[in-house]
Amino acid sequence: MMARRRFPSVPLTAIRASEATGWPSEFLGLRTGLNISGYRKLGTHRHPNGTRRLVAMKAGEPVLRIRLADIPESGGFDELLISTQRRRGGG
Repeated sequence: MMARRRFPSVPLTAIRASEATGWPSEFLGLRTGLNISGYRKLGTHRHPNGTRRLVAMKAGEPVLRIRLADIPESGGFDELLISTQRRRGGG
């Protein structure tokens, strides 16, 4: 809701690369959405270099960075930055 759009469904053909990272220290861009400094970022970000990001991150959780191809099926974004919960316990 804070991103002012439904979370996109991205086909595998739109994914160029992905990596697991921590909370990024880089400037993500001008934001539309929610930002609680150092805790939660939720919304869309547009970097001055033109990179468009959909961000849903929570501090303390690993972040999955997914780079997308510039095709209509990518939802108009170049990257998705999404927090993932850590698995607890075995198996």
